[in-house]
Amino acid sequence: MKRYSKDKNINQEVRMLIKSGWKIKNGSKHAKVVSPAGYHLTVPSTPSDRRAWYNFSHDISKINQKQGMLNA
Repeated sequence: MKRYSKDKNINQEVRMLIKSGWKIKNGSKHAKVVSPAGYHLTVPSTPSDRRAWYNFSHDISKINQKQGMLNA
Protein backbone atom coordinates (compact mmCIF):
# COMPACT_ATOMS: atom_id res chain seq x y z
CA MET A 1 0.00 0.00 0.00
CA LYS A 2 1.52 3.30 -1.10
CA ARG A 3 1.85 6.16 1.35
CA TYR A 4 1.05 9.62 0.04
CA SER A 5 1.56 11.43 3.34
CA LYS A 6 2.98 10.71 6.76
CA ASP A 7 -0.37 11.72 8.27
CA LYS A 8 -2.67 8.68 8.48
CA ASN A 9 -5.85 10.71 8.02
CA ILE A 10 -4.56 12.39 4.86
CA ASN A 11 -3.48 8.97 3.53
CA GLN A 12 -6.93 7.56 4.13
CA GLU A 13 -8.58 10.57 2.48
CA VAL A 14 -6.37 10.29 -0.62
CA ARG A 15 -7.13 6.57 -0.96
CA MET A 16 -10.87 7.29 -0.76
CA LEU A 17 -10.54 9.99 -3.41
CA ILE A 18 -8.69 7.64 -5.76
CA LYS A 19 -11.42 5.01 -5.31
CA SER A 20 -14.07 7.60 -6.14
CA GLY A 21 -12.52 8.55 -9.49
CA TRP A 22 -9.86 11.11 -8.68
CA LYS A 23 -6.40 10.68 -10.20
CA ILE A 24 -2.98 11.04 -8.56
CA LYS A 25 -0.04 12.83 -10.17
CA ASN A 26 3.37 12.28 -8.64
CA GLY A 27 5.61 15.32 -8.54
CA SER A 28 9.24 15.69 -7.61
CA LYS A 29 8.41 16.56 -3.99
CA HIS A 30 4.65 16.37 -3.50
CA ALA A 31 1.86 14.38 -5.10
CA LYS A 32 -1.26 16.06 -6.44
CA VAL A 33 -4.78 14.74 -6.59
CA VAL A 34 -6.83 15.75 -9.62
CA SER A 35 -10.60 15.79 -9.47
CA PRO A 36 -12.71 14.43 -12.36
CA ALA A 37 -13.47 18.05 -13.31
CA GLY A 38 -9.74 18.89 -13.47
CA TYR A 39 -9.17 20.69 -10.15
CA HIS A 40 -5.71 20.10 -8.60
CA LEU A 41 -4.89 19.81 -4.91
CA THR A 42 -1.41 19.24 -3.49
CA VAL A 43 -1.07 16.44 -0.95
CA PRO A 44 1.06 17.50 2.04
CA SER A 45 3.61 14.69 2.32
CA THR A 46 5.10 15.83 5.63
CA PRO A 47 2.51 18.09 7.27
CA SER A 48 3.94 20.22 10.05
CA ASP A 49 0.69 21.94 10.92
CA ARG A 50 -1.61 20.12 13.35
CA ARG A 51 -4.58 21.34 11.31
CA ALA A 52 -3.20 19.98 8.02
CA TRP A 53 -5.76 17.19 7.75
CA TYR A 54 -8.64 19.56 8.54
CA ASN A 55 -7.42 22.06 5.91
CA PHE A 56 -6.93 19.28 3.34
CA SER A 57 -10.42 17.86 3.86
CA HIS A 58 -11.92 21.37 3.77
CA ASP A 59 -10.22 22.04 0.43
CA ILE A 60 -11.60 18.76 -0.93
CA SER A 61 -15.13 19.69 0.13
CA LYS A 62 -14.77 23.08 -1.62
CA ILE A 63 -13.68 21.32 -4.82
CA ASN A 64 -16.61 18.91 -4.55
CA GLN A 65 -18.99 21.87 -4.22
CA LYS A 66 -17.49 23.50 -7.33
CA GLN A 67 -17.89 20.23 -9.24
CA GLY A 68 -21.51 20.02 -8.11
CA MET A 69 -22.18 23.50 -9.46
CA LEU A 70 -20.62 22.50 -12.80
CA ASN A 71 -22.85 19.43 -13.08
CA ALA A 72 -26.06 21.26 -12.17
